[in-house]
Amino acid sequence: MRDTVYFLVFDGFADWQAALALCEVRRPGDWRVQTVGFSAAPVMSMGGLMVQPDSTLAQFDFQRAALLIVPGGHLWQRGEGEVAVAAIRHLHAAGAPVAAIDSGVLALARAGLLDHCRHTGNWSGQIATQVPDYRGTDQYDSDVLAVSDGGVISASHLGSVEFAREVIRTLDLYSPADREHWYRLFKHAQPPPWCVGETLAA
Repeated sequence: MRDTVYFLVFDGFADWQAALALCEVRRPGDWRVQTVGFSAAPVMSMGGLMVQPDSTLAQFDFQRAALLIVPGGHLWQRGEGEVAVAAIRHLHAAGAPVAAIDSGVLALARAGLLDHCRHTGNWSGQIATQVPDYRGTDQYDSDVLAVSDGGVISASHLGSVEFAREVIRTLDLYSPADREHWYRLFKHAQPPPWCVGETLAA
């Protein structure tokens, strides 16, 4: 049963990039959210938050994983994290989606997941510069901040709201209309119709 959304944590992970997505995943109460680390040792985020991983990549439950979220961090720019890259490749092959934002997209490229699906990243050329085996240049979309294709979500470091929208859509949270209202609220500060009266009254 795929009932768990895993969030990869490591020293220096960009804690804000998936925060909005994680809040919306937990809101309905239908999904478990668990942090997974390279080891069981506590890690410190880029923003200074100390996080104790719930489990390690060695204990990763591929059968329960509904989604793996990979945040950015200098780890990926240094070409490290091969254990996570292997887990990403294995999970996607097992039929579960994976999502990455900012330099976390480099991990998807190293796993070979961006060669045959539409994707995006921080800027055109970054992936090819840092991942020699990358073959997905023709699939790169520079006109979007986040995109989902073939069970792979990728996002620019500037696209945390769009990233959350793709996670919400992938997990089928809310109705299509409510998803659009949600996006307009967080992206453009446009409250949904049912809140307009409350806003005016306030």
